[in-house]
Amino acid sequence: MRYDIAAFVWPSYTGDEPRTRIFWPEGYGEWQTVKAMTDKGYEGCRWPRKPLWGYVNEADSRVMEMQIACAKEYGVNTFIYDWYWYDDRPFLENCLNDGFLKARNNGDMQFYLMWANHNATHLWDKRNGHDLKTVIWNGAVTPEIYAKICDRTIGQYMKRDNYYKIDGCPVYMIFDPDNLIRTFGSTEACRKGLDLFREKAAAAGFPGLHIQFNHWDRSHFNWLPDGDPNKGKTPAELYEYLGVDSVTSYNWGASVNFDGDFSALADEYFAKTGQFLQTQKTPFYPNLSVGWDNNVRFNYYVPGVVTNNTPEAFKAACEQAKALTDKALADGRLRAPLITVNSWNEWTETSYLQPDDLYGYGYLEAIRDTFGA
Repeated sequence: MRYDIAAFVWPSYTGDEPRTRIFWPEGYGEWQTVKAMTDKGYEGCRWPRKPLWGYVNEADSRVMEMQIACAKEYGVNTFIYDWYWYDDRPFLENCLNDGFLKARNNGDMQFYLMWANHNATHLWDKRNGHDLKTVIWNGAVTPEIYAKICDRTIGQYMKRDNYYKIDGCPVYMIFDPDNLIRTFGSTEACRKGLDLFREKAAAAGFPGLHIQFNHWDRSHFNWLPDGDPNKGKTPAELYEYLGVDSVTSYNWGASVNFDGDFSALADEYFAKTGQFLQTQKTPFYPNLSVGWDNNVRFNYYVPGVVTNNTPEAFKAACEQAKALTDKALADGRLRAPLITVNSWNEWTETSYLQPDDLYGYGYLEAIRDTFGA
């Protein structure tokens, strides 16, 4: 079987977007934060690390030609680009538009978008990491801007031959369900907004639109306006009401306390995901997370560090994801052999497939050896 191994891409490793300078003034994106990380001495700290490819500009098409070829060689055949809209305009599109889509071999890879509609805070600015409450840009938009985003996404991205589809329907992921509902003001208006996107996709010639949510066990759907008839319902009930086609995880932290031994966390995550698949109507596409340590972004220690996430342990998790996906496909609970991966390049969250000077190509080899190339 050919698996769709879809790795998230965090498009911050470029200085080509002028607004990134407020976070990373040196002019080459979040590589500035990666380069500054030292050994803080806490349990599980495996820093400093260095990328074997160097601190490359991922908005350079030549760089992306190399990365696409490598990803394909090791079995990663789909990129999910984090996509942003702040202050009534796109943000961090350069890696997708100028890097990936201008790469001569981009047709060898599939891609789709995840609207990362969370608020922008000082999380990306290590100098001000002590202040995560100040909102620089709000991730919620107006219904009018949402309609503009729908049109732009269909015309600029979904119509491309290599945009990822399930049953012929382009897949569109939304990161923050709460901010999506804030965009419309109620769950009823939100459902109508999603229906509008589907209608626009149908008018563009597609058989439909596959709307995928980033699943959270605990931290989302806590905000609903007073009087909303869906207030207090479970995420699974909200997915059905809104007409969500599937869910996945951005990383395992949405379902488990992302702290401690990697293999134990893998067991817990896949047990929960398997239970969801068996008991809930909305399909759940399993996720593979490489690890978690967000201390790279802070000048002080932040609890929550995944330990023992070696390539060998990651390969065992790949086998768990494969077994769960195979069973769900055989049972008809999933429509596509899709497995999402966190991530291709989340260096500041210590969860990436790209080769480094610690494990080399070990994580990529685990993907290839489990799923094929």
